[in-house]
Amino acid sequence: MGFLKGTKLNSILFGKCPVCHNESMYIQSNPYIFSQTLKMNERCSHCNTKYKIEPSFFYGAMYVSYPVGIIFAGIAFGISYFLFEASRMNMFLSILATMVILLPIIMRLSRNIWINFFMKYDPEKDRLSSSKTS
Repeated sequence: MGFLKGTKLNSILFGKCPVCHNESMYIQSNPYIFSQTLKMNERCSHCNTKYKIEPSFFYGAMYVSYPVGIIFAGIAFGISYFLFEASRMNMFLSILATMVILLPIIMRLSRNIWINFFMKYDPEKDRLSSSKTS
């Protein structure tokens, strides 16, 4: 997915450093290892960006998680209602199952969106970090 490099979408979808897009912010790439879901590296090893700008920085991601969850719930509703013509109870259960199953992904997406509000891609840092690793 190199064509997305340099866009916020790359950092948000793949959990890459918001400044250089070279390294994952998370220690474990699999969000379904629940003890490691939100464990992040302290800094990017390529550009030295500090991810936790201040203590409790990612509390703001809770505000982002609500609309992200609503989007996933809306998609689950649309699929169950329009494709499967499910009853109200089955629609409710499909939305509930979607929210529970996708919880680790929603939490990470919310963090990724939140940090990208405050940091932006810097091609200069990307170039410098790429030349250090070469």
